[in-house]
Amino acid sequence: MARIDPERMHPRPAPLEPGEVLLAEWRADPGVYWKNHLILSVVLGFAAGLVLVAMGNPHPWTGPVAALLAVFARAFYLRSEALGDTWRLTPRRLLGPGGRIVPLSSIETVRPFLSDVLVITRAGDKHLMKYLADAPAVIARIRETRR
Repeated sequence: MARIDPERMHPRPAPLEPGEVLLAEWRADPGVYWKNHLILSVVLGFAAGLVLVAMGNPHPWTGPVAALLAVFARAFYLRSEALGDTWRLTPRRLLGPGGRIVPLSSIETVRPFLSDVLVITRAGDKHLMKYLADAPAVIARIRETRR
């Protein structure tokens, strides 16, 4: 019988190295999480309504209602996983959820992506720091630490 190993599904964050100091820690913010999903449901609902109108559907209101229900069902289902994400910054590394390790020396770009923070390495790896309460402050702190 197959066994599910929770450690493999949700690995612990990488530990700090001896002598490494934690400079900052950012957790996913529930308010931002729900706000982003509300915006997504409005945009998708509007698009679904337009498609139904263009198709001549006599009940175009069903598109926005379905989009709202679908987006919030997904948000409700995934909230514990998404809101469990934590990013940590040290003088040498950015440590992310799932054991992700990004050396600060390998970071090419740190920029906003919608309401999130996108970290791009010189190798082209992309890491999305989602649902942060103050994305501009996170960007500024990472940039400041890289100098």
